[in-house]
Amino acid sequence: MAVSFIRVDDRMIHGQTCTRWALEYPCDGLIAVNDVAAGNPVLKAAYKSASGKKTFVWTLDEFAAKCEKVLASKDNYFLITKNPVDMAKILVKQGFKPGLDRVIIGPCNDRPGATKLGNNQSITQEEAQALEDITNAGYTVEFALLKEESIGTWPKFRGQFGF
Repeated sequence: MAVSFIRVDDRMIHGQTCTRWALEYPCDGLIAVNDVAAGNPVLKAAYKSASGKKTFVWTLDEFAAKCEKVLASKDNYFLITKNPVDMAKILVKQGFKPGLDRVIIGPCNDRPGATKLGNNQSITQEEAQALEDITNAGYTVEFALLKEESIGTWPKFRGQFGF
C-alpha cells in the first residue's frame, strides 16, 4: 500500500501527525497537498523540516500528475490536505483511489461562518459539502484529533448542514 493514512489537518504537518498517527498507520513519508504552501518557499521548507520523514509539498495539479507514482511506490505515505475542499478535489474530482476508505478530519480552526462540531473542529458549509461529496464517493469521514479522541463520523453531523 502506498497511501497508509488520509487526513485533513489545518496545520498540515506537525510532530503529532508523524509520531502519534504513525503508531497506528505505517508511514515512510508525507505528502501535503496545498496550492498556497507549495507555492511559498518558506512555508514549503518549514513543512519539509517539520517531520523528520521524507516529505513532499505539492499543488493539487502536481499531485494529479504524480499520484500514480505514489500508488506504485514501495513506501507508505500519509496524504494530508489543509481543508476538506482540497481533499474532495483529490478523492472525488480527480478520482484518486488510494486503496483506503477512511478519511480522518483533524484540526479545523474555529472561523467566522464555521459550525463548531468539537474541540478545534469547525466546518464551513462549503467544507460540509466537500465532506458529503467524499462520503458519497464511498469514504467514511471520521472526526478525530487523535485516534482515541474520535467525536464521530460525518453522518452524526451532516444534519447540521442541511444534508
